[in-house]
Amino acid sequence: MRLGVLDIGSNTVHLLAADVRPGGRPLASTSDRTVVRLMRFLDADGAISEDGVRALVDAVTRAREIAAVEQVDALLATATSAVREAANGADVIARIEAALGQELRVLDGDTEARLTFLAVRRWFGWSAGRLLLLDIGGGSFEFAAGADELPDIAASVPLGAGRMTVQFLPDDPPGEPAVARLRAHAEAVIAPVAAQLASLPRPDHVVGSSKAIRSLARLVGYPVPGWSGIDRMLLPRDALGSWIPRLARIPASARQELPGITADRTFQIVAAAVSLHTAMTVLDLPELEVSPWALREGVLLRYIETLGAPVEDAPGQ
Repeated sequence: MRLGVLDIGSNTVHLLAADVRPGGRPLASTSDRTVVRLMRFLDADGAISEDGVRALVDAVTRAREIAAVEQVDALLATATSAVREAANGADVIARIEAALGQELRVLDGDTEARLTFLAVRRWFGWSAGRLLLLDIGGGSFEFAAGADELPDIAASVPLGAGRMTVQFLPDDPPGEPAVARLRAHAEAVIAPVAAQLASLPRPDHVVGSSKAIRSLARLVGYPVPGWSGIDRMLLPRDALGSWIPRLARIPASARQELPGITADRTFQIVAAAVSLHTAMTVLDLPELEVSPWALREGVLLRYIETLGAPVEDAPGQ
């Protein structure tokens, strides 16, 4: 069976198509991404502008056409924080559904964290022990921790890279004073989550997922020593911290010349780096391992194991 996951996020509209079977590993056949950067389309009241809605509808229409060409049997369409929290979210959702020709599942932050944790658990396996997950999107930053497939703690905070770029780092380049203001804000927002996580035993593995974290790992990280399988990267906190002042001094157009920084992330990578480094500092995490699986794979896995039940009706959600 070929399933498609359409992830309508704050930065991109991303279609992942994969061949799946119960008990088997999803085998990706197609990955297509349209950069939207929704945060730039938010007005003063928190509504997505007409230009932003049209950009979303165009991206969704393109994804639907690709899914048809790829002969996807079922398309699982999800939206995350930018659409969920927009002042005109209900109207935006209705227009996306009209373009899709089907229902759109709007995930809350805790569900995002739980589904991403499921994907990371399956990727690392049971032998990895207790996991702590950090995942940065365009609008939100998810945390989850536990020893099973369902985390003991799952939390989402509004520290996504796109949101923080608009709110704290609007200038290009932003400069270090703006970075300092973002860091102070991130510390305050993360503190309650850190207090929750402090009640759990220390994790055996700290894992980062999302495109932003993978980009930062390619910039400052290194391969897991002795690992000869598929690429696995470590992202050290100290190396990340040393790069932040440099990233904040150079314009976005120059950042995309750096290793791992793609054109669709160049505007937001400073905010992603600051939010991630702040979280690692507050939680006392010297490094993290990067997972290639994240939310989209979690949606696929949950759909398979529940035999097609809607995402929000799955056990544990």
